[in-house]
Amino acid sequence: MRAGGFLIPLLLLLAGCKPEPEAPALALQPVPAQERLPAPAPVLEPGRVSIRGDDALADVLSWTLPEARIDQPARARANARRALAKGDLFETGESAIPLLLALRKLEPDSAQDARLLEKARAALLAQAWMALDAGEDLASLRYAQRHGTVLRTLWPELPEAKTYLDAVDRAGQAFDLCLAGERALRAGNLDAPGGALELFRQAQALWPLQTRAQRGIAAVEAAVLVEAQALAAGGDFEGAYAELARAGRVRNDAEAITATRQRIEAMRTDRIRRLGDEGLMALADPAGLQFARERLAEILRIALPGTGAGVALRQRIDLVGHYGLFRPGQVFTEEMQAGGRGPALSVLPRGGFMMGAPEDEEGATLDEQPRHQVRLDRGFAMTRHEITVGQFRRFVQATGFVPRATQRGHSLAYDARSGNFLRGSGIDWQSGYDGRPAADDMPVIHVTARDAEAYAAWLSAQTGAHYRLPSEAEFEYALRAGGQALYPWGAGAPPASVGNLAGGRDVSARGRRWSNAFLGYGDGWWGPAPVGSFAPNAYGLYDMAGNVSEWVADCWHRGYRRAPANGQAWVNPGCRTRMYRGGSWASAPAQARSAWRASGGVDVTNARVGFRLVRQL
Repeated sequence: MRAGGFLIPLLLLLAGCKPEPEAPALALQPVPAQERLPAPAPVLEPGRVSIRGDDALADVLSWTLPEARIDQPARARANARRALAKGDLFETGESAIPLLLALRKLEPDSAQDARLLEKARAALLAQAWMALDAGEDLASLRYAQRHGTVLRTLWPELPEAKTYLDAVDRAGQAFDLCLAGERALRAGNLDAPGGALELFRQAQALWPLQTRAQRGIAAVEAAVLVEAQALAAGGDFEGAYAELARAGRVRNDAEAITATRQRIEAMRTDRIRRLGDEGLMALADPAGLQFARERLAEILRIALPGTGAGVALRQRIDLVGHYGLFRPGQVFTEEMQAGGRGPALSVLPRGGFMMGAPEDEEGATLDEQPRHQVRLDRGFAMTRHEITVGQFRRFVQATGFVPRATQRGHSLAYDARSGNFLRGSGIDWQSGYDGRPAADDMPVIHVTARDAEAYAAWLSAQTGAHYRLPSEAEFEYALRAGGQALYPWGAGAPPASVGNLAGGRDVSARGRRWSNAFLGYGDGWWGPAPVGSFAPNAYGLYDMAGNVSEWVADCWHRGYRRAPANGQAWVNPGCRTRMYRGGSWASAPAQARSAWRASGGVDVTNARVGFRLVRQL
């Protein structure tokens, strides 16, 4: 594992080992002559300390007893006292130990020289321990090792010397292990067998208070924590936490691990935020849906369970996936190339419903069965009103299109004198239910399904969106608006002003009444009403339950066996009979049921059927 490039240069600044002495510095006092140790014979051959793995240092650390010239013993003794007082113990012929050893050789029985030599030896031990205690760097360690060389040369069997020599040897080994550990650390070999951690721990075992080893172990932990942060920065939070656990096995510095964990969690939070922002920005373009889904998958991969991360993006993806750039219940219009706005639309929620009539439904026919489940997995927008005469007029004027009733010069209209629907000459889309000119806010009638599809194609070209006739399933879904009752409004009689229906209280201009109508209901209209004259349904759509019936995209099929279950139109190429749905101003109660359906030829036009459109999302 890499240790983090920006950390390694700092490791080069690690100070040297700073051990505490394992034995106190010996402050030996002069002892009576009968208790003094025999004076050691001076060793004239050079003593030498070999440094493991570095023979070039052997010469630096070798020591030979300097030659001391004694012309006048008293003067030499005085010089030895002064050198001892200054701490000048062994480096030159004027140092205390070489002078005293030379005096002992001249006068072996001198108790004064024996005491002075013992004080010098004690001072050497004290100075050696001080040097070892200061062994924070290589120079201090070498100075301590040089004292060891002197002790090993002059008094190898002295217990205090042996204790010190053992200590300085362990300190030297520990120092070498620290150096090897730092090399391993720089190489990125952290806690593998033979790596930096093992070397620092070996150094610490040899010299427990080795500060360089302690700092080395801390540096290994820091390198692992840096690696944890690097993994987190790259989105690998599982790996980051594995590194945190690894750091805990190195030194288990709770404060450092906690701080790193907090930084990792801050990275996680920031990464989730950025991924969410990127996903939401991508959804501004429907083509970015897959990119947003990938960002959501990444959020869910790195988020902690139960945090609810990515909820906003998930919801927006669901909306875009099912509604494009819209949302359920939204009402909107679209700009048209020729100027102005297109028809108002309402966004319907996706969902499922039972299409058709139950077997025991009053007034039901086999054509409305079997009742079956339909699932619309994608939302759609539907024009809130039936397309009006004024809207259709703009299409005809812009394109020169000639609707079918205009071509043939007649259509079926209500005859006020007879009370029947009769074919009348000169009646087309510009006409009302009775053949007289229609106002622009009236639903357009006397049009075929093909006329409606021509209008949808023009509107699509004008807006850049895809408009079409609704499928039969979409129409029934919109008509029921979440309900499953006999009628769009419920199971019983229509509530007041629910829509333009054939009511028992409705009266024509000539005093006629409906022979088959909702008893006690009246809406004030004999014939279609201007669009939007009654309250909308739960989906924000007007006149679904009445006013005029409406063309849909499906061809006629007897019943629903093998009908699509996904809400698509059931179409046979070249079919000559089309479906229309929904009650009208002249429909009997059975024809106002939610499941009611009827068919008409592709050239049929009359005063009861108009259309509205669906806009693909």
